Amino acid sequence: MELGLYTFADVSPEPGPGAIGAHQRLRNLIEEIELADQVGLDVFGLGEHHRPDYAASAPVIALAAAAERTKRIRLTSAVTVLSSDDPVRVFQQFATLDQLSGGRAEIMAGRGSFIESFPLFGYNLEDYDELFAEKLDLLLALRDSERVTWQGTHRAPINDRGVYPRPYQELLPIWIAIGGTPQSAARAGVLGLPLALAIIGGEPARFAPLFDLYREAARRAGQDPAKLATSINVHGFIGETTEHAADDFYLPQAEVMNRIGRERGWGPTSRAHFDQSRGANGALFVGNPEQVAEKIVAQHNVFKNDRFLLQMAIGIMPHDKIMKAIELYGTKVAPLVRKELGVSAIGTAA
Repeated sequence: MELGLYTFADVSPEPGPGAIGAHQRLRNLIEEIELADQVGLDVFGLGEHHRPDYAASAPVIALAAAAERTKRIRLTSAVTVLSSDDPVRVFQQFATLDQLSGGRAEIMAGRGSFIESFPLFGYNLEDYDELFAEKLDLLLALRDSERVTWQGTHRAPINDRGVYPRPYQELLPIWIAIGGTPQSAARAGVLGLPLALAIIGGEPARFAPLFDLYREAARRAGQDPAKLATSINVHGFIGETTEHAADDFYLPQAEVMNRIGRERGWGPTSRAHFDQSRGANGALFVGNPEQVAEKIVAQHNVFKNDRFLLQMAIGIMPHDKIMKAIELYGTKVAPLVRKELGVSAIGTAA
């Protein structure tokens, strides 16, 4: 199983003491990706958002900078908001990243958890689902053939045009990212694409049937089981002790969840709810290295997932604490998980 990280490169939405802006956050981000590579993690993902509280509106640019500072770690979006983007440009950008990185680029395509990109780029939210389906169809056509003839509803047709550069890899990996919608899981299965499931609340085990649905839809569509990779993407933090991990993570994570919750009508979170969520059956992976490794293995026994991505840099987290947590993840947690599951890091012998 591959082990990695993802982030949205949070910045301070308002100025004030302790605020961090885009310049410093992006510089810190490159150091975090570099360290993740050095300590042997397999994947680093960067999300796309178009809001004042995040610096990553163009993830592929930051990932390209990280490609020049890393050697082995895979570099992916988490996610590319494909519904409001141009699949041709998405493919060209990630093919360029793939060339720069020597074949380490991936696309994690999703419909997005926020809606700001739709009016920003001139799309109608009423076309939310149709846009994603059509643009995914075009993106796959671009990946599968150097010259493309394609026609849809929401953009001009393409008539036997070549799209360059081609990726370094023979086939650029494209994952589908979902937040719990059964129809989306089934669509990924029918297409035979890897599936990433975000779990940020509730009891993780209740999401396991989505992977069953995904695999069954793929089987019925005649897809190759070898292509059916799965990932769970979760929130968490690793500290030298359980108490340090919980205390360091609670306030930044609660501030973000409450801010988003006010926009969406969720009730406020609390320390009691947080502590419950980091228990054995909760969605948060927070604790010392042994605890986090044990929970990763336990969830793998439920999901049989091929990848595990952890979002630790949520809200305004001090850079030195993020760096320490990454170090613990790579040097303490990952070896424990790999030993228990009998796997090795990418690019190393088992």
